Amino acid sequence: MGAVNGFMKINRQTLPERPIDERLNDYREVYDKLSEEALRDQGARCMDCGVPFCQSHTGCPLGNLIPDWNDMVYRGQWEDAAALLLKTNNFPEFTGRICPAPCEGACVLGINEPPVTICMIEREISERGFDKGWIRPTPPASRTGKTVAVVGSGPAGLACAAQLNQAGHSVTVYEKDDRIGGLLMYGIPHFKLEKSVVHRRVELMREEGVVFKPNSNVGVDFPIQKLRDEFDAVVLCGGAQKPRDLPVEGRDLDGIHFAMEFLPQQNRRNEGDVIPDGVAIIAKDKNVLIIGGGDTGSDCLGTSLRQRARSVHQFELLPEPPAQRSNSNPWPQWPKVFRVTSSHAEAKKQVTEYCVATKKFSGKDGKVRKVHAVHVQFGKPDPKTGRSEIIEVPGSDFELDVELVLLAMGFVSPIHEGMVKELKVDLDARGNVACGPDKMTSVEGVFVAGDMTRGQSLVVWAIAEGREAARSVDLYLMGETDLPHSQFLE
Repeated sequence: MGAVNGFMKINRQTLPERPIDERLNDYREVYDKLSEEALRDQGARCMDCGVPFCQSHTGCPLGNLIPDWNDMVYRGQWEDAAALLLKTNNFPEFTGRICPAPCEGACVLGINEPPVTICMIEREISERGFDKGWIRPTPPASRTGKTVAVVGSGPAGLACAAQLNQAGHSVTVYEKDDRIGGLLMYGIPHFKLEKSVVHRRVELMREEGVVFKPNSNVGVDFPIQKLRDEFDAVVLCGGAQKPRDLPVEGRDLDGIHFAMEFLPQQNRRNEGDVIPDGVAIIAKDKNVLIIGGGDTGSDCLGTSLRQRARSVHQFELLPEPPAQRSNSNPWPQWPKVFRVTSSHAEAKKQVTEYCVATKKFSGKDGKVRKVHAVHVQFGKPDPKTGRSEIIEVPGSDFELDVELVLLAMGFVSPIHEGMVKELKVDLDARGNVACGPDKMTSVEGVFVAGDMTRGQSLVVWAIAEGREAARSVDLYLMGETDLPHSQFLE
């Protein structure tokens, strides 16, 4: 794969970032492009490693044929690379932008050198595919007469719908929001994924025959039984939308919001909507605190900086990750190491405090004005549960002035109120919708995919889940299926 000794001669090169002072004045994507020559050089770094862990279970849940299309890019065979990429991934334009790239964490070259820039190459293959017309609407040659309703238009729902439509079924996607895309539309900022990219894919699927129904909150606007009566199968792809809360004193003060109340508003503004003053959540001229150190917290940081916050602080309960892999985190596992996101680079200084627990909030006239916190340390892990005791450091209590607090601590389960309770489907121990290997729930003809059954996860896992659910639905409806099996699903 690639040049015989490319990995020895060519250094890793990633997409250049636009200057910070420039990009903080807009919501366009952070990254610029590389030349074709530079991209082909990066493809040349892919080794003939014998066992490509990048496309294994620990690398890519989609089973993308990564070494093959890296080699095609190196040789300038871009159209062939696009065709091969689309065999396993419905939406490489999404994963090439927002996937944290577990494939790169599992890259064999990454054992002792910087890994191959797989994610960047994937993005460039997809963009070239759209620009050259290689990625275009391909409606099925015939229809089966079977109908399927997909509830939710995030990555799992869209992938499921795309696969089922290609199999010839008539697919209708129901979305509670006013625009199609779910997490892709309202959960991820424009500076990571411009929404023109989402609109482009949705329009392509519409031209292929998929029917989209926005402003349709199943289980609220109408009962899900209506879909069961009208369709031959139903697939639940509603995501894990119940956020983890922080039940401490003062939580009810005005100015404390979940991240997913804050981020979608800016996405709506960027799409031309006007947010009424009475409900607008904006960071301008405020001291902002973000609680949670993951991707959502980083998104809140980048958005707050663009909204011209007076100051931004971020609390993370866990310790700061190490600079290099620990002995308990060997290759090819995902490397749990310290990273600087584009948003943290934009802050131009360290904004995250690690090992901090929030004790309470206090305020004035019903509005939050201070956070009271303490530094913590972790005891030895419990041999049975693996969890460590959280111990407050004596005398480490401190206060911070805040006018806006954003809770970005992850999501615990799907929303149960509405269609989940109405269906009376079985749930697992974590409150997710339970299913068998065939993705069918405890209710006949009702399937589930994505975060709704897996729990909070990555977009690439959601796509894999949606593809697997589509295969099972096709088999259920037709007694046989030609849709591919996602062999890496747990």
